[in-house]
Amino acid sequence: MDAFIILLSLFALAVFLGVELITKVPPTLHTPLMSGSNAISGITIVGAILATGSGEAPGVLVQLLGFIAIVFATINVVGGFMVTNRMLKMFKRRG
Repeated sequence: MDAFIILLSLFALAVFLGVELITKVPPTLHTPLMSGSNAISGITIVGAILATGSGEAPGVLVQLLGFIAIVFATINVVGGFMVTNRMLKMFKRRG
């Protein structure tokens, strides 16, 4: 039970810090930061796949949370690449 409380408080701290960081970033820096977050989300996908697919998973809850992490990280990566691609198209010369 102590480990659960520690992990829950760590998660709450990460959410709070993430929200504070994102709200302080000026709009001109959002797209470059999206590229960096794509790399982090890629690492999250690999970790979630390993945690979900390992034979030593303690139960259905771990597999469910791993699947949810895979889905959200994949959405983040695909959306980030779409935004980055759109931004790069804006800088191409016409004609």
